[in-house]
Amino acid sequence: MIGLFFGDTNFPKLILKKLKKTKKKYLIVDLSKKNIFKRDSKSFRINIGQFGSILKLLREKKCNKVIFAGKINKPNLSKLKLDMTGIYYLPRIIKAYKKGDAAILRELINILALEKIKVIRSTHFTPELSLKKGNYTKTKPTKDDLNDIKKGENILRKTNAFDHIQAIIVKENSILKETSKGTKNLIKKMNKTKIKKGVLIKYPKKKQDLRVDLPTVGLDTLKDCKMVGLKGIVLKDKQNIFLEKNKCINFAIKNKMFILVKWKKSLF
Repeated sequence: MIGLFFGDTNFPKLILKKLKKTKKKYLIVDLSKKNIFKRDSKSFRINIGQFGSILKLLREKKCNKVIFAGKINKPNLSKLKLDMTGIYYLPRIIKAYKKGDAAILRELINILALEKIKVIRSTHFTPELSLKKGNYTKTKPTKDDLNDIKKGENILRKTNAFDHIQAIIVKENSILKETSKGTKNLIKKMNKTKIKKGVLIKYPKKKQDLRVDLPTVGLDTLKDCKMVGLKGIVLKDKQNIFLEKNKCINFAIKNKMFILVKWKKSLF
């Protein structure tokens, strides 16, 4: 039995489809905004502050392994409906809360480990969703593009201590960094600048737990990049979730964009 802590985006749906196809037993703790898994008889809607109820459910179902997938929004501490177990762990959550989203997820993993529940990588059942090293279109980065990529990597290396920065747009001396509003908002910001063309680099943060929080790219990302004139995107080898792979690659080929995945040991 595998426990599925599911948030928003299409990624959880792809995991669920794979599990059903392989007839793997599962239960869902639905943490999405609109309870999108409510029609599944094995789905449970439990407030993230109800640690006791969550742990009781996992134990009753003999579930000692879980996956976190999809966008799980940072909880509002004032609205958390804490049970006794939640109150017990509250000081740890508050401490992590001050450090950002990634720290909260790390602390949740630590709490589950104390309860003898193991968190496994979100792509454990869907390894095909992570791109490996290579360039996936006929269009290759130019010398200028490679210089921009190197510059972007250097900036990410220095700023990765900040929790929210997972992506950056670079064009020569022009830089745009991601904020807590996400990559889509970052790309939209280009319309308000004088930056033309450029490259989107999307890497995991240095202290990011790759089991639960991998940079995600999909067709919407490629379309957004095309709309603002970006020449391509750069990811890390096996440290990404690439949704709608064939559609994305075909779209990039048609629009003469590159999708470059770099070997992880060459970075940071």
